[in-house]
Amino acid sequence: MNEISAQILLNNIFSVMQRMYDEMRANEDGNHLKLFSVFADLGRMLTNADRASFWRWDKKNHKLITAAATGTKRIVINDSDGLVGKVLSDNLPIVTNDPYNNTFFNPQVDKKTGYVTKSILVMPVSTCRGEVIGAFQVINKLGEDGGFDEIEDVKRLSVAAFICGIALESDLFLAASEHDKLTDLKNRFAFYGDYQTKYKRMLFNEDKDVSLIICDIDFFKKVNDTYDHNGGDAVLVHVADVLRNAVRDMDNVYRWGGEEFIAILGGANLSDALKVAERVRASVEKSVCHFGGQEIKVTMSFGCTKINPQISIDENIQVADKYLHKAKESGRNCIGNLI
Repeated sequence: MNEISAQILLNNIFSVMQRMYDEMRANEDGNHLKLFSVFADLGRMLTNADRASFWRWDKKNHKLITAAATGTKRIVINDSDGLVGKVLSDNLPIVTNDPYNNTFFNPQVDKKTGYVTKSILVMPVSTCRGEVIGAFQVINKLGEDGGFDEIEDVKRLSVAAFICGIALESDLFLAASEHDKLTDLKNRFAFYGDYQTKYKRMLFNEDKDVSLIICDIDFFKKVNDTYDHNGGDAVLVHVADVLRNAVRDMDNVYRWGGEEFIAILGGANLSDALKVAERVRASVEKSVCHFGGQEIKVTMSFGCTKINPQISIDENIQVADKYLHKAKESGRNCIGNLI
C-alpha cells in the first residue's frame, strides 16, 4: 500500500471512529444496533471489502442473527449453516476466494438477491474469556485481484472483531443481569430500565397511555408445602410461560419477586389493561402444570392501573397493588378493579 492510500485509509478509519464515538454519546437507551452498523463499516473499510456483516450467536435457540449487515435486512439462519456456522464450530477464521466451489458456502442469498459473491473472509468474535459469541464476515474484496489475504486481511479484520466482541459481550452481560434465571422473564432491574428508556418516553413525548398489571399466584405457600420447592419452581416457570403467551407481543412481563409478576402495557388505557388481565387470569385458571407425574392447577389475582405520569412509578405500582389486595381479600382468582 503506497503512502497516499495508507493516509486515505487512516482518514477513513478516523471518520468511522468519530461516528462510533458520537453514537456512544447519543446512545441513551443502551441499544447497540447503530453501533454494530458502525463496526460493520469499520471492518469493511479495514479490509477494503464491498460488504460486511456482524452475526450474533443465539446459542439457546441455535440461531445466527445479523446485528448489522451491508445491503440487506436482518437475516436469521441456523447456527450450523454456511461458512459462518463453520467458523463458529471450529473457532477459526475462514478465507475463500472461490466460494461457489466451497462445500460450506450457501448460495441461496445470492440467488434471491442477484448479488454475486466472489470472495469471503469470516472471523469468530469472542469474549475476553475466549468464548465464541458471534462472527464477523466481509464479502468481495475490492481492487487488486479481488481476493482476501489470509494473513493481512485477517489481521485487519481482527481489529473490528475485537471491538465488536467487547460491545456484544456487554450486551450479553446486561441481558443476563436483566433476566430472572428461573423463569427467563425480565426482572425488577429491567423493569425500571425499560420504564425510564421506553415507557416514560411514551407518556411524555408521544402522549400515549401506559398501563400496569400486578398479579400473584394464589396460595403459593400451599403449593410449596404440598409439592416442595421444586414443585413451586415448576409452577413459577409454568405461570411465566402462560403470562408470556397471554399478553400482547408489544407488552413486557417481569418477575417482580417471589410469586409476584408485573406486566407493563404500552399504548393501553385502563380498559385495555383489564381485558388483558382477564385474558391472563382465564389462561392461568385453565392451564395445568405437570410436575413429577402430577398435575398442579393454580389461579392468580390481579390489580391494574393506568400510569399517572405526575407521580413516581413506585407510587403507580402501589395503586395497582391496592387493587391486588382487594382481589385477594375478595376470594382471589379475580381482578381487584372489578370488585
